[in-house]
Amino acid sequence: MIKRNYYSVRTGKITPDQEISFEMLKKLFSVTYNKLDADGYFQKYFGIDCQDGYVPGELGEEIDAIMFLNLRKNNLYPIWQNLPNYTEDDFFDVIEFLHDHCSKGLIGQFHNWNNCGYHYSKFDDIEGQKHFREQLNPILREYKDGFEISQSGEILILSDNGLSNLFEADVPTNDKDNVSNKINSAILKFRRHKSTLDDRREAIRELADVLEFIRPSIKEHLNKKDENDIFNIANNFGIRHHNKDQKKEYDKAIWYSWIFYYYLATLHAVLRMADKK
Repeated sequence: MIKRNYYSVRTGKITPDQEISFEMLKKLFSVTYNKLDADGYFQKYFGIDCQDGYVPGELGEEIDAIMFLNLRKNNLYPIWQNLPNYTEDDFFDVIEFLHDHCSKGLIGQFHNWNNCGYHYSKFDDIEGQKHFREQLNPILREYKDGFEISQSGEILILSDNGLSNLFEADVPTNDKDNVSNKINSAILKFRRHKSTLDDRREAIRELADVLEFIRPSIKEHLNKKDENDIFNIANNFGIRHHNKDQKKEYDKAIWYSWIFYYYLATLHAVLRMADKK
């Protein structure tokens, strides 16, 4: 949908009142959703409104009840009918649900009657979900500070400019339990939509634990002052431990982001130096 940044966007001439509002986001989503639906991407699970009558999909006929069972919310389906009343949380819940139930039609027959369209009999969930992300992510990136649908189907906050590679980069280690799994868990916890300051502090604490685990490598590859600085942040700014001497009067929303990216970058640097050696 968004091919490239045109002149006014590219040159920074867009004012805040021209940015995408939530209401505009829902309109853009509606266009994309209708196109995906018309192309058969929801046939497998939601069924098809055939000219000969409704043909249920794998979710059955009571889709509103299935959505309630999964999302614990009423009045979300039909989407075209309820979308104007969605809150932001409703909207992101439905996007995640649609991602999980989007499937590309591979084999089917064209129903000629009144130009009904293709009825598919074979589908590919992986390709369908990939296409769903490709269509929705360019829109989500333009809303507020930016969001995206991850490969696992979760709405995540976009990384700060220039730091996205840290989220996607492979962790050079064979120790999944103590290093890479914990790093990936911390990243997910930090980036989740509606993550609280407590969630972000916990994510930083998990990275600090990994840093503690690889401390022998830190001692080997960094100087003593850098090593001390790394752990002083966690110990003296209320990330780990709890005592009256810790500094707590600071803007956590800003500083938590800085500490998280600093720790994540440090882990990648030290692990890569150790791997190279």
